[in-house]
Amino acid sequence: MFILIGVFIFVSWLLIKCCLLYRLSTNKEAVDNFTHATSIEVIWTVIPAIILLFIAIPSFSLLYSMDEIVDPSLTLKVIGHQWYWSYEYSDYNYCSKKNVGLSFDSYMLADDDLEKGHFRLLEVDNRVVLPVRTHIRVLITSADVLHSWAIPSFGIKVDACPGRLNQTSLFITRTGTFFGQCSELCGVNHGFMPIAINVIEPANYLEWVSN
Repeated sequence: MFILIGVFIFVSWLLIKCCLLYRLSTNKEAVDNFTHATSIEVIWTVIPAIILLFIAIPSFSLLYSMDEIVDPSLTLKVIGHQWYWSYEYSDYNYCSKKNVGLSFDSYMLADDDLEKGHFRLLEVDNRVVLPVRTHIRVLITSADVLHSWAIPSFGIKVDACPGRLNQTSLFITRTGTFFGQCSELCGVNHGFMPIAINVIEPANYLEWVSN
């Protein structure tokens, strides 16, 4: 954005200056003799190419970081429904004797069920619990229509598409409670399927899983 602002100011200044210096009413001789200038054309081709190159270098680094393969310690599967979220902790699917994994649905709490300290339209009956300082893989999909799993504090917004599995990675550096909402228009109750995540210490997370 800083680069774009600089380019915009420079181009605007150049355009205004050319309009003032070379308009017909003030400089008829320059207008009659001016056809083209090879040096100027080379400059306005080379300089944007250099600017694009400088923009591309950090972009390539960012793309590489996004595709970097990290062996996750935990996998969370997110399934969007009209109009609630389902969560599956895929690593525990076969850990119990009954082959029952750890999964639950997460619905928004109605106003009558809110307690002191709860946020209206953001609180849910079952919060996602994740450990801090842990590499987490998140798989996002949908059971019906397009949804979008978005947590602004994490800088994450991933579309949940029916029949497709999208993936993103998380490494949370501090504990706390983080909220998000569905960010893809998915029907009449689109605004009533929030996301609430509790991030706790790994020891407390293991105790939560055991319970």
